[in-house]
Amino acid sequence: MNTVLAGRLSSSLLSQGLKSGIGIAIGYMPVAFTFGLLAKSSGLSLFETVSMSVLVFAGASQYIALTLIAAGIGALEIITTTFIVNIRHLLMSASISEKAEADPKWLKALYSFFITDETFLVAATRNEKIQAAYMLGIGIIVYGSWVVFSGVGYLIGAGLPTILQESMGIALYAIFIGLLVPSAKTSKKVIMLAAIAAVINSILTFASTMSTGWTIILSTLIASIVIEMLWKGEHQNA
Repeated sequence: MNTVLAGRLSSSLLSQGLKSGIGIAIGYMPVAFTFGLLAKSSGLSLFETVSMSVLVFAGASQYIALTLIAAGIGALEIITTTFIVNIRHLLMSASISEKAEADPKWLKALYSFFITDETFLVAATRNEKIQAAYMLGIGIIVYGSWVVFSGVGYLIGAGLPTILQESMGIALYAIFIGLLVPSAKTSKKVIMLAAIAAVINSILTFASTMSTGWTIILSTLIASIVIEMLWKGEHQNA
């Protein structure tokens, strides 16, 4: 059993994974750094900032969490929003599982934590079977980059003038626009989804007594259902 496990965790496969993850790790550096800066301006401590990166390891969700924390939203709404945003990981994990070697479940659970949009793309386009050591190699280097540079960003942010730290909150909205625009430029569906969600969220905000967190959650769910129904009907008519 130990021999089989040692083969699955071979140093050559681990090395291949590390090499495949270098590009992703470099790309994560500025994003994690910015997260650290914004976490400082949102009032989080260094421990809380690094712990979020250690335990969550999901860029978009962490940025959304910062926005909700800054707005005073409760834990339940933040967790629910994060779940909705990351629900695509169920599909990515299922796809990876089909290509994965027959490793022990605990080993698959270990490297599944490292699945992100970028690591999934690298693994899914690999011609060979997905081995645990390869996935761990990718995961170790990208995870390390994300966690370390979250902390570095926070420490750098702590040295900035107070007025600049406070103004960093505006950068959160710029980041979300930056995430939306590239997809919107190539997909009419994304534009419609964002527009419908924005309209519904505005209506719920002004016409109900729900908290900001729940209006975001409901507008996201309703917009997703509406856009899928409209898109499905459009393709059926075509």
